[in-house]
Amino acid sequence: MELKDKTIIITGASSGIGAAAAILFAAEGAHVVLGARRGSELDKIADQISHKGGKAVTLAGDVNDEQYSKALVDLAQSEFGALNGAFNNAGILGEMGPIPDMSADSWNTVISTNLTSAFFASKYQIPAMEQNGGGSIVFTSSFVGYSNSGMPGMGAYAASKAGLIGLTLSLAAQHGQQKIRVNALLPGGTKTPATGDDASVHEFFATLHELKRMAEPTEIAQSALFLLSDRASFVTGSAVNADGGASSRLV
Repeated sequence: MELKDKTIIITGASSGIGAAAAILFAAEGAHVVLGARRGSELDKIADQISHKGGKAVTLAGDVNDEQYSKALVDLAQSEFGALNGAFNNAGILGEMGPIPDMSADSWNTVISTNLTSAFFASKYQIPAMEQNGGGSIVFTSSFVGYSNSGMPGMGAYAASKAGLIGLTLSLAAQHGQQKIRVNALLPGGTKTPATGDDASVHEFFATLHELKRMAEPTEIAQSALFLLSDRASFVTGSAVNADGGASSRLV
């Protein structure tokens, strides 16, 4: 029970990595607060957790809305009394293609959803964790924003994910004395709704990894579990790869 009686916010929890994390964290004893835009899908995940004896509450909303981040924290405190951790996982791939062909609206949507949302989350999660004597925050970044070799057509996505790493470093330095740990998790290609069911796409992603396969959502969730747990009590300000060796291939 790695997260026994800890209250954890999970965004992007309606499917993919977020849903896998919700189920895993609850099985490890956490009280989970689930956020995403699709309320009906969130409720299905919460029902799965409840049927297994876990504790989950949901709140549908958009991470681009600052007040939604506040509402998730308020819900965690009102339902479970405190906030101990957050897996800020919501994000989008956005429009693919060369930057000269991209509209400002498309750029802004990706930056807002992937990076500005992390600012909103931090703004409300950190004071709540300070009240509780500390906590752990994990942002889902990507090897695309970290490796030494760029991926064509992914300018906005790469910029947003690299920005998350910079934010992680700053927050870890600023709030370490308050016993708040902040880390970025960098998944490789993972089998989620975002990657679809096209076998040729999966084969392409597999070639990027030394393990020659894509990750299952639960594998990434396990890495997030470690960073949120007391096993990672001396880990902060880190960009943690869970990418099947993709970064080493791209260096």
